[in-house]
Amino acid sequence: MHRRAKEFADRAAREYDFEVDIEEFPEGTKTAADAADAVGCDVAQIASSIAMRADDRLVVVVTSGANRVSEAELADLLDLDEADVGMADAGEIKAALGWSIGGVPPFCHDADVPVFLDETLTEFETVWAAAGTPEAVFPIDPDRLRELSGAEVADVAE
Repeated sequence: MHRRAKEFADRAAREYDFEVDIEEFPEGTKTAADAADAVGCDVAQIASSIAMRADDRLVVVVTSGANRVSEAELADLLDLDEADVGMADAGEIKAALGWSIGGVPPFCHDADVPVFLDETLTEFETVWAAAGTPEAVFPIDPDRLRELSGAEVADVAE
């Protein structure tokens, strides 16, 4: 198992008493479509953790792989102007969350950041999320994902 995926699994067990069933794909799962193909599920079941800059802070939006994050919806949720919301940069994400783009899990972040869960993910029994690297994913019940991440379920899709 990749060192970073093992770190995520160890941290999830230690901090959340959650045993992660990590699956690794050497060909990578960098896009939601790649992940869905590798896992053998619908792209809508991929729970992509997207780090966004919201004014002076980071937030994580866990969105369905079939959707794009709506900056307008996120701005409304945070009572901000849409101009104050955008994608965070890679260095900022790594520094604040402890994970690199493509491998950001929905929980086990270094910083305490708000997390929003795309409401469309709650329609599934199982979704698949990143497990610390772009090659590693894990299955999880959306309700359990919400619980562990402390996420607010919201309409965050375009």
